[in-house]
Amino acid sequence: MAGTAQLIRIMRANLLDELRKPYVVTARAKGLTLRRTVLKYPVRAALNPFASSVAYLFPYLVSGSIIVSLVLGLPTVGPLLLQALVAQDMYLAGAIVLLLGVMTVIGTLVSDMLLMWIDPRIRLEGRS
Repeated sequence: MAGTAQLIRIMRANLLDELRKPYVVTARAKGLTLRRTVLKYPVRAALNPFASSVAYLFPYLVSGSIIVSLVLGLPTVGPLLLQALVAQDMYLAGAIVLLLGVMTVIGTLVSDMLLMWIDPRIRLEGRS
C-alpha cells in the first residue's frame, strides 16, 4: 500500500504526457470516443514506466521501510537487518541481503514479462 501513491503519480504523469501527443489528437479527430481513444493508445504507452517500477515492489514488501518499522516497532525484516549489522552477525545480515537480492531479481523478471505482455514492440524487437 505504501508504494501505491508513487505508482499512481508515475502513471498519471506518463498518461498526461501521452495525451498531448499527435496520435491521440488524430484518433479523436477520426471520431473515436474519448474512452476508447484513451484506453487503446495512451494507457498502453504510459504503462511501460509503471510496469518497470513494479520490479522494486517485491523487495520492498519483504523488507518494509526500515525507519517506519523501527519507529512503530513493527516486526519486519528491516529492524532485524539493523540488529544483525549492529551485532556484526554476518550470516544473518548476508541471508537477509541475499533474500532482498533474490526478490529484486524475481521482481525484475516479473516486470520484464509484464512489459513484454503490455508492449508488442518489446516482444517483437529481437525478430528481424
